[in-house]
Amino acid sequence: MTTDKRILVGLSLVAVFSAIVLAGANLYLGDLNQDEGWYLYAAGLVASGQWPYLDFAFTQGPVMPLVYAALHPIIASNGLAGGRLITALLGLVAAGLAARMAFHLVSAELRAGAALATFILIGVNVYQSYFCTVVKTYSLTALLLMLGFLALGEGWTRRRAWLTIAAGAFMVLATGARMSAGAILPIVFIYLLMARASAPRLAWLHFGMGAVLTACLIFLPFLILAPESFFYCVVKYHTLRHSSGSLMALVYKVGFLSRLLQAYFVAFGIGIAVVFAKWALVRLRPGGYDGQARVPVAMAAPALIRILWLCVSAIALIHFFAPFPYDDYQVFVFPMLAIAIACAAVRLVGQRGVLWLTIGMLVVSLGASVSSPLNQDWFIQGRDRIWWLVKDRSPLQKLRDTAVLIRKETQPGNELLTQDPYLAVEAGLKVPRGLEMGQFSYFPGLNDNQAATLHVFNRTGFERLLRTTEAPIAALSGYALAMQSPDVTPLTPEDQALFTKIVTERYASMTNVPCFGQAYTTLKIYRKKDCRP
Repeated sequence: MTTDKRILVGLSLVAVFSAIVLAGANLYLGDLNQDEGWYLYAAGLVASGQWPYLDFAFTQGPVMPLVYAALHPIIASNGLAGGRLITALLGLVAAGLAARMAFHLVSAELRAGAALATFILIGVNVYQSYFCTVVKTYSLTALLLMLGFLALGEGWTRRRAWLTIAAGAFMVLATGARMSAGAILPIVFIYLLMARASAPRLAWLHFGMGAVLTACLIFLPFLILAPESFFYCVVKYHTLRHSSGSLMALVYKVGFLSRLLQAYFVAFGIGIAVVFAKWALVRLRPGGYDGQARVPVAMAAPALIRILWLCVSAIALIHFFAPFPYDDYQVFVFPMLAIAIACAAVRLVGQRGVLWLTIGMLVVSLGASVSSPLNQDWFIQGRDRIWWLVKDRSPLQKLRDTAVLIRKETQPGNELLTQDPYLAVEAGLKVPRGLEMGQFSYFPGLNDNQAATLHVFNRTGFERLLRTTEAPIAALSGYALAMQSPDVTPLTPEDQALFTKIVTERYASMTNVPCFGQAYTTLKIYRKKDCRP
């Protein structure tokens, strides 16, 4: 083994170790996210024999609760930490698969560098690590997409129809985990159709067959058994959210771009540097830059890289024009961008420069991760004038301690009146039917039949729940009795006052947990007045 290869192996070990450390830190120290609760609670319901849309509301495709239900013993034994462990492992495997794909998209002498550069961009990024560790759809979606693109590349290179069929299947599964990933399907299909001369024979048909058959298996049962609920949850719900005015919409979009640049500035910086370097070589080198022509790669590589760029661009535009363009929406698509940037960078520097490129990328990525504001959030929960407020426990540990307190006041099988489902998951308790989506369970504009069909509450139903629930304990954070769906706006003062009054009439204050959960609100715990400890 040459010296350069030994150094690359050493760099790879450092990158993998760093990725594992970041994932571990985010698992235990990372802030809680409300979505974690209803994703894990949904998985528990599926594990118990219930189904999304038929038995409870769920506003993404059905794949994630089905997958996590298969792993539910880990969640049941370890609570939120078990869910985060599963998610982190899925995210790390997705990063490894992205590195494998980059390995096959460049010439032989550049493969190790391309794979390592790709893994560094994905794994040694504390922002990407956080959102691929907290329980969201991103890790699973990224994993399924990478499997799909690997199958597509192998099918193209080896001319195997079953691999192209598998590519369509995996990409539909990714759509079933995160609906916006569905934009990839028509892009790949149209590209294969237009590239019939160079693509494997009937690749477009094989891809379409895999996609259609898998879509029928995943979506058709719910369309048949619960058409209104399924369509509302996975399509209509997301279109009914809106921002308050054109100026505020512009502010949201500018903020989206700013935060995205901050989260991935290493990747964007390298990408911009590659573009300018190629431009300079074209202008300054006699005969222009022909690096692409001088580096032989598999026939599928240029096509796959073009598909990656098209998919990244399409999904970025979809998220940019969303009413609330959260920057973390891009997490599941970032591995595709990392592959494209890493491959372009190693081709630019060539075999002689790839070692220095990967050393520089690892050093800068480690520095960016160490200096990220997310690291401060592991230990700091805000600022009081000139004083930093240091956390006394990690958010996960505070959740665990609160769950222990609640378990002492309840019996197995009891309901917990809460709109923080991660607290119910951690305590091993149920939430009242209709509250599975936590703070997104209140739809005052629905009539009784619509609310019953969608398995959520309208105003009448929510008031009835508060007046009749037999839950011995109520645990209400700042997210409870606070917002209404589907537009996700604050509860009216009249509704908030009424609901709070009903709770305090039926429940006595037991204790408060300050700085609890997402956004560090106060969790107010109440005991039902006719219950005894």
